[in-house]
Amino acid sequence: MNARARTPAPHRARHRERGAALLIALIVLVALTMAGIAMMRSVDTATLVAGNIGFRQATINAADQGVQAAYTFILPNLATLATKSTNDPANGYTGITLLGEAPDWYLSSGNAGWANAVGCSGPSQTPTACNAFAPGGTSVDVAGNNITYVIHRLCDNTGNICGQTQNGPGGAGGGGVDQSQPNFFIPPPSQHYRVTVRVTGPRNSTAYVQTLVRGQ
Repeated sequence: MNARARTPAPHRARHRERGAALLIALIVLVALTMAGIAMMRSVDTATLVAGNIGFRQATINAADQGVQAAYTFILPNLATLATKSTNDPANGYTGITLLGEAPDWYLSSGNAGWANAVGCSGPSQTPTACNAFAPGGTSVDVAGNNITYVIHRLCDNTGNICGQTQNGPGGAGGGGVDQSQPNFFIPPPSQHYRVTVRVTGPRNSTAYVQTLVRGQ
């Protein structure tokens, strides 16, 4: 009898190979999908952060309106305010500054330092929303910002001892200039007023700006 050698059918190996390729393709597909989702979330986060930074910058820029409003009140009233230790809530003015005041007092809206603050009181969502200020004003400008400011005369609880530019030998130094010369100018004493502005805008963005105004 003639015996014939039998060889395995090649189509069975090919079937096994096709199954492995499908499994690898599914793994790669899942990996690509997860990478795509991660990239989308990263882009969304970056966009959100950029937007928040933009709103933050906008609130800082809006604070200039509060500083200007406070300066507009202080400048024509310098002679009166120099000795005015009583408060003027209608204009955001506080006549004394408490001793031992915390350096970050302004971060709490309930702090006593904000007691006499004034806020935007014009027609809300209009360009003139912050052309007028009043106690408890809650109007917002066209960008959605509410501006609040308060003025503090830098004098102690008695209203008599004030932080001011002094004259005479005990005052500020002459910056290396010979103060004995007849042409050396000694500035007269002057009061200082601290203006604190708080701006609250969209997405809970909040900015604080402080500046000092020196009376002449």
